[in-house]
Amino acid sequence: MDNTILLLLLTLIPGIGPAKIKAITAHLHNRVTDILHTDVTELMQVPGIGEALARQIYSFLHHRETRQAAESAAEEQIARLHHYNAKAITIFDPDYPRLLKEIYDPPPCLFVRGRVPEANALSLAIVGTRQASLYGRQSTALLCRELVNFGVIIFSGMAYGIDTAAHAATLDSGGMTVAVLASGVDTIYTDPKGKLWPRIIENGALISEEWIGSKLSPGKFPKRNRIISGITDGTVVIESDVKGGALITAATALEQNREVFAVPGSIFSRTSRGTNKLIQQGQAKAIMSVDDIITEFGRQFIPCCSVKPGLQHDSPISHLSSQEESIMQSMGSEPMHIDTLATATNIDVSSLLVYLFELEMRAAVVQQPGQFFQKKSF
Repeated sequence: MDNTILLLLLTLIPGIGPAKIKAITAHLHNRVTDILHTDVTELMQVPGIGEALARQIYSFLHHRETRQAAESAAEEQIARLHHYNAKAITIFDPDYPRLLKEIYDPPPCLFVRGRVPEANALSLAIVGTRQASLYGRQSTALLCRELVNFGVIIFSGMAYGIDTAAHAATLDSGGMTVAVLASGVDTIYTDPKGKLWPRIIENGALISEEWIGSKLSPGKFPKRNRIISGITDGTVVIESDVKGGALITAATALEQNREVFAVPGSIFSRTSRGTNKLIQQGQAKAIMSVDDIITEFGRQFIPCCSVKPGLQHDSPISHLSSQEESIMQSMGSEPMHIDTLATATNIDVSSLLVYLFELEMRAAVVQQPGQFFQKKSF
């Protein structure tokens, strides 16, 4: 029996999860097939496994009908993966994510559609609320664009709101992104029409520890979150209330000794209460730009990343539309209120906000408090 089938089989044993499977394999010096020849007394020597659980594991592996049924289920899972052009990566495989292997409870197997990043690539998780505000989406787009220019791989959870905004912004900027799912890689419940996930597979991967065909349940989201934080060098929380999955991911990242960053927001915004609290309590570093992330990583950041050829030479004010040119020409060196700018350009405020958002993403203008906008000097 190969390692993949055996590890999948172990996940079917009631009472043991990723942490105990890691303990068992470590006790066996990663010779996982030795478990088939390990008795109850030996299993009881594994940290965290008492006599009752040791007997249950032994009985499961040595009861012919039970073991055969588990082997058949594992083999069927592999066949279903092939149907989706997916594969299983075990914790013993060389392409298993290096950082994820270090956590307390790494998944014994990851199911992957696409390709996982190289081991030495710097990666960051970007997470946040499902009820993302315009400010949150703008912050996400700006950070992702700048991180992509440094070659950073963006991970997120494919949830509505900030997560999907992060995936989309990364792809739109020509970067690589990985979606960590709480469901199997066959079911992308947040994108049933396939507007985003096929692009993710082409430029990154969908990954999950959940079996294909498994049902989604609330308990699977915290499990998913510990993968998001554990597989990356750091976690960036864009927007979150005081309760939510993003804060769970941040807490898990801290437990895993990973860096945590947060984008500060308005004291009047519910979706910034959680991020502001993280900063207030010293659990996250406040970031206003990618420079703050670079500073935190220091020498680790630069060797792992390089600005993509061509991107650093493009002027933010090249290839402008006629409306964008009008906006840039109407702006001086001093901040300008949006109403004044609307009058000067003869563009209605709602359309003007869209153009300004695009110019801000291209680092051509910067927004100041009170809906003032200022042209950046180049």
